[in-house]
Amino acid sequence: MATKQTKTNGSSTKLGFEEKLWQAADKLRGHLDAAEYKHIVLGLIFLKYISDAFNELYDKLAEDEYAEPEDRDEYKAENIFYVPPAARWLILQSNAKNIKIGELIDLGMDAIEKENPSLKGVLPKEYGKPALDKRLLGELIDLIGTIGLGDAKSRENDVLGRVYEYFLGQFANAEGKKGGQFYTPPAVVKVLVEMIEPYKGRVYDPCCGSGGMFVQSEKFIKAHEGKIGDISIYGHNWRGSGKEEYVDIPGFCKSASFEEIKGHGYVLTPGRYVGAEEVEDDGESFEEKMLDLTAKLDQQFTESAKLETMIRENLRGLGYYN
Repeated sequence: MATKQTKTNGSSTKLGFEEKLWQAADKLRGHLDAAEYKHIVLGLIFLKYISDAFNELYDKLAEDEYAEPEDRDEYKAENIFYVPPAARWLILQSNAKNIKIGELIDLGMDAIEKENPSLKGVLPKEYGKPALDKRLLGELIDLIGTIGLGDAKSRENDVLGRVYEYFLGQFANAEGKKGGQFYTPPAVVKVLVEMIEPYKGRVYDPCCGSGGMFVQSEKFIKAHEGKIGDISIYGHNWRGSGKEEYVDIPGFCKSASFEEIKGHGYVLTPGRYVGAEEVEDDGESFEEKMLDLTAKLDQQFTESAKLETMIRENLRGLGYYN
């Protein structure tokens, strides 16, 4: 018999817990630098998000005598990540006071990646590090456990996106950086959406991150009494799931590894990774190119002078000059 997975969470329709959650998370900063504990905290929030979505569908399937709640295909059909037993939030939260909680979370993250290939190499697995205070980690888990993040109601209210926005801004402050280095501020995204007016058609954001552009587009459509079904959203096909395999293009796109990003201090400024477009060597030396450029500039100045003289003569003919 299937066991009911859902545990009652606090109300998540109105956000009022961000500061309390941040205070609990920020306690970890005394043991890890901001760049490290950022991934620790956001990893837990993401885990709670996919667990909520999984639990909600699990309970629905458990009530259907013809459905199997442990069938992975049931979740794939609904675009929901299958969460294996070792990674389920209720299991982890029940072990929040366990000194081995960090190791249990790492094992859970591994299990999720094995069951969901699209998450391969994405989830943080640093919870078992000795430097991480396990008591504080347990307190954070208990607090996150009171918040609904991935159930249908929370997804509709974009609770995850709002929590991510708040935390990214706080992490930026903690690291002495501006929030824009981590994500595009909501006010900027809103202006962009107002400009493109996505009533219908395709919305493409190649650097979609947490999907702020898509969320704001949905809000725009609702505010203007449009139909959500009239737009299609597209995001980073860098995994090569389409007809063509992904390749890095200098000056345009780059699939950066975690180690590369870590080497840049976790700064996500695209130019650090994308680089400059390759220019074909035409065989000319630097001196030859400079002479050619100088000749072109001389020609432009001569033509500009001629044009200025012609304009003055025309104006003089009209009586504007003596």
